[in-house]
Amino acid sequence: MSVNKVILVGNVGKDPEVKYLDNGVAVCNFSLATSETYNNKSGEKVTQTEWHNIVLWRKLAEIAETYVKKGMQIYVEGQLRTRNWEDKDGVKRYTTEIFGTSMQMLGRKAENSSEPQGSPEVAQQNTSDSSDAEETDDLPF
Repeated sequence: MSVNKVILVGNVGKDPEVKYLDNGVAVCNFSLATSETYNNKSGEKVTQTEWHNIVLWRKLAEIAETYVKKGMQIYVEGQLRTRNWEDKDGVKRYTTEIFGTSMQMLGRKAENSSEPQGSPEVAQQNTSDSSDAEETDDLPF
């Protein structure tokens, strides 16, 4: 038995970029920031931010294209995927991405509190048949 599951709650770093493959399948990419704040040995408040590359497919990608915007706080559930390729100079490159299977929009960042909060929608990608996404009002955990 093995488990490959990632759960992130963070802020979208840039508007999602959506491309459509030749067969009409949508694929969406965007960055997500998660931050941890702590006090260091001298008592100073320190914030450490990690950036994650999120990839969504099919209906989930289309939902993100319509509703997800830079600065918005979202919940993403998925799996770690590492892929590699050769760049134009022949150097082998690697990237690790979060292959999202579920997403919930939580709203905007606190400093944008004058704007109305986004509707807390949940969208899930069925991994066995990823051609459909379903929406539900239940929390995914």
